[in-house]
Amino acid sequence: MQYIHLGKSDLKVSRMALGLGLRGQSSADEAQRLIEHAVDSGINFIDCANKYRLKTDQPDAHGSSEEILGRVLVTRREELVITSKVGSDVGPGPEECGCSRRHILEQAEQSLRKLRTDYIDLYLLHVFDPHTPLEETLQAMDELVQSGKVRYVGCSNYQAWQVCKGLWLADRMDWAPFVCIQNNYNLLNRSLEREMFPLIRDQQLGAMTFSPLAVGLLSGTYLPGEPPPPGTVWDDRRKEYDSVMQGAAAAALQTAQDVARKGGHALTQLAFNWVLAHEEISVAIAGTDTIEQLDDILGALDWKLADEEFAELSRHFVERMVW
Repeated sequence: MQYIHLGKSDLKVSRMALGLGLRGQSSADEAQRLIEHAVDSGINFIDCANKYRLKTDQPDAHGSSEEILGRVLVTRREELVITSKVGSDVGPGPEECGCSRRHILEQAEQSLRKLRTDYIDLYLLHVFDPHTPLEETLQAMDELVQSGKVRYVGCSNYQAWQVCKGLWLADRMDWAPFVCIQNNYNLLNRSLEREMFPLIRDQQLGAMTFSPLAVGLLSGTYLPGEPPPPGTVWDDRRKEYDSVMQGAAAAALQTAQDVARKGGHALTQLAFNWVLAHEEISVAIAGTDTIEQLDDILGALDWKLADEEFAELSRHFVERMVW
């Protein structure tokens, strides 16, 4: 396993994190086994959120991912660096979402209780809240740092200008600054390269990427020019799939499959390897459903793309894909 310091923080984390979206697990025990296997395999970074839940939970139930991670933290807290997030809706009421001071402080306390821990290593704003002054949001996050309940703060799904504004405010007011961003980045969604990558380099931010496999499009299951296999996630999103699988995205996918086949690589490993080959990227998040899938993806850390392979894969610039 490879490890790296996350931005300017003293958090030393594995370059692959386990994401606890838990879309494929049917029970808490199954999810706990996946977490423990990841830790035994060298992953010390677990990405969670107050909104994440098992797929078998009721739609209005949130936080079961934190509770499952808490079962592991009881005996392995010192081995792990964990994130959680706040800002996405966790209920139907108008006060059950957003990044107001009230919501942030209430949700932080709930997350700590569910996680069975006294502190969260990295607390992320899950979404940008246009209805709350950023000053209010950042001051609340700073309160959590000053109280010792959070070690570092960051943001997810922010645009570069929003991150920059947050950094400026934190510097001006002497609040805890963002040390890390977390955004979508993969071979089929390279929009971060336009403005976020220069900001990451300039401000020495850590960067976590989710969906390195582009919601499974880079898993080897889908072929350009062919319909999605029955029963797959994209079979239920056929209109969106047909829109995605054309133009630059289809060309990039075909190139990835060709390079993987020619080099004798698994497409999943190649996709993760390509993401982690960028100096701006600290960590790629694996949101795997099974232990077998995780073991396959861990193989991405055992080798390095040749320069010509990296260049060939990077040839198709996909400006923005949203799903």
